Amino acid sequence: MLNYNEITKRKYIAVDGEPYEVISSQVSRKQQNKPVNKTKIKSLISGKVIERSFHASEKIQEADLETQEIKYLYSNKDEFWFCDKDNPQNRFKLEKNITGSGIRFLPQNKIISALVYNEAIIGLTFPIKMDLLVTDAPPAVRGNTAQGGTKLITLETDTTINAPLFINKGDIIRVNTETGEYTERAGKK
Repeated sequence: MLNYNEITKRKYIAVDGEPYEVISSQVSRKQQNKPVNKTKIKSLISGKVIERSFHASEKIQEADLETQEIKYLYSNKDEFWFCDKDNPQNRFKLEKNITGSGIRFLPQNKIISALVYNEAIIGLTFPIKMDLLVTDAPPAVRGNTAQGGTKLITLETDTTINAPLFINKGDIIRVNTETGEYTERAGKK
């Protein structure tokens, strides 16, 4: 059980039997009133964000989340197929609403962490930055580069992003999976 002031950012709590992630929290006290923790919490199942205040007398249950290592196999339309890390015969699919937008940067046969609540996978935890191979990049065109020119490149996961003009086919680049943006060149193949 967590006290009202222990409900801080990045904690997982259970509200009405549903797991929530704390996005922001601020403890405040107005004049003679008791302190209140004003939070924004995001449902890990539906994705809805709500505002909720916790008073000094309240205690809240910490969500019983587990992590499980799974391997990404392939995708078919909006179905994404995975298997247990140690048992490739135990295959299962996850829908796009569970995988999130970071799935587009996940190469095949990559091992990733899954959030498990009540023995069901409710979400995936992606690394913030991931190294990916550039499979297609048009040649750089001379011209107005005063503002820093960019071009559209294709990654090994068939995802296209904007990158600087000096990126070529065969380069390995680092991509931010939260924003979907190029961050730096990591090397060559």
